[in-house]
Amino acid sequence: MRKDVVVLGAGIVGVSIAVHLQKRGRSVLLVDRRQPGLETSFGNAGLIQREGVYPYGFPHDFGALLRYALNNTIDAHYHLAALPKIAPFLFQYWMHSRPAQHKAIARLYAPLIEHSVTEHMALAEEAGSAQLIRPTGWMKVFRTDRAMEEQVRDAEQVKRDFGVNFVALDGRAVAEREPHLTADLKGGIHWTDPAAIYDPHALVMSYVELFERLGGEAAVGDARTLEQAAAGGWRLQTEKGPVDAGAVVVALGPWADAVTRRFGYRFPLAVKRGYHMHYKPKGNAVLNRPTLDFERGYFLAPMARGIRLTTGAEFADRDAPKTPVQLARAEPIAKAFFPLGERVDPEPWMGMRPCTPDMMPIIGPAPRHRNLWFGFGHAHHGMTLGPITGRLMAEMIVGETPVIDPKPYRPERF
Repeated sequence: MRKDVVVLGAGIVGVSIAVHLQKRGRSVLLVDRRQPGLETSFGNAGLIQREGVYPYGFPHDFGALLRYALNNTIDAHYHLAALPKIAPFLFQYWMHSRPAQHKAIARLYAPLIEHSVTEHMALAEEAGSAQLIRPTGWMKVFRTDRAMEEQVRDAEQVKRDFGVNFVALDGRAVAEREPHLTADLKGGIHWTDPAAIYDPHALVMSYVELFERLGGEAAVGDARTLEQAAAGGWRLQTEKGPVDAGAVVVALGPWADAVTRRFGYRFPLAVKRGYHMHYKPKGNAVLNRPTLDFERGYFLAPMARGIRLTTGAEFADRDAPKTPVQLARAEPIAKAFFPLGERVDPEPWMGMRPCTPDMMPIIGPAPRHRNLWFGFGHAHHGMTLGPITGRLMAEMIVGETPVIDPKPYRPERF
């Protein structure tokens, strides 16, 4: 088999890259070790975070650091045995999260975020799945006046700097929007520009179907078999036999190092693991939009399978066994917050977010290899940024003028 491009990784980022390349007349093979959309893209909060111009940073206030050090929170958890290995990454992450540096990163990150909803909608409309993207925005609700005041100040700054819209709500207005919340809430912030995805896996699969309608092919294969071939090309082993390609895109998320290290690249990539569980709502209870219980650090989102409860970040070895302690901590609090019924899933789902210390993805050509491209490291915003990354990457590969300047995300910054 011969292809113009092989895309390694069939999550939302890899699928989006494959679609955009196929739309531009390239013959593309999309390769994964599993069926598409079953890894990190399967389990997430289902948000297209138009407001997320400030990527998730490492806290710098002493109180938060002390709270996380105790290792008993919902929004963060760590494996003690993993800390020596990930300590260099955490230190760099902390340094990049300093207020002035974080603000500078937001300026570089914002162009990607600004295209997140529009690029998703363009693909979804072409795929016939626009009904899976709902313009409800999402809410962050507060149990204390202090937390609300601080967060409203931050939201006002985001609106001034980046033009993202929100509505500050008192307790009564929160209850009007979400009448089945049962906690005593002081108020909330309703981010109105983001969109909510009702079934993230179904949306990814609709993009795969679009890719195949455009003439693209998908196959199961092992990215670790990638090798350089003659005349600057590449060869890979798949279930359909060996494949020769003119170019390869590595979009393997937290497994990118399976390829990059073999070719001499040492990116400071770490993972934040996360968990989810679905619940049936009790009685006639309805959750109208994704909602974050801010002080407690968990997230509820209405999904096709039920109400999805998602946890924060777990710092651990990528391949360590599941330890869903954050989910166990969150479940009783969430049930007192919203009338959750029985569990739907047989066991907690776990996924892994691929993170860089400067909180921005790695997008662009490999510095030392012709026709090798990188597209990974999207951290908490893989679902948000998949389609705009796909467009940007495809434009660079085929020689079009990129929709935004890709320089801030270039691999050689590391």
